[in-house]
Amino acid sequence: MSTVELTQTKQVTEISAAQFSTEVEQFQGKVLIDFYAPWCGPCKMIAPVVEQVAQDSLKENKQLKVIKINADDSQELMAKFGIRGIPTLLLVNNGEVVATQVGAASLSQVKKFVEQP
Repeated sequence: MSTVELTQTKQVTEISAAQFSTEVEQFQGKVLIDFYAPWCGPCKMIAPVVEQVAQDSLKENKQLKVIKINADDSQELMAKFGIRGIPTLLLVNNGEVVATQVGAASLSQVKKFVEQP
């Protein structure tokens, strides 16, 4: 896949803590949040998995918003959700956290995670 194709198919949006209320808490529907850090090895391993879930959801017309948040820049959100390790995935539905997963995971594990009600 060329660099141009990667840019065009990118479905994961990085947001800041300041955008959290608008992008997550006020959003009606499911949001998959990937808390990561640029220096984190397991975070780098799960990043393409999260991207694939976002692309697959778009292709299958599933209503899933996928975002990532830099944990180093969002300590208040880390504390708010009791996140102690990264990568951590949160699944939010209509502004409420419905599930949490800590650590790297396979594509099938993340797909199963986001299919929770």
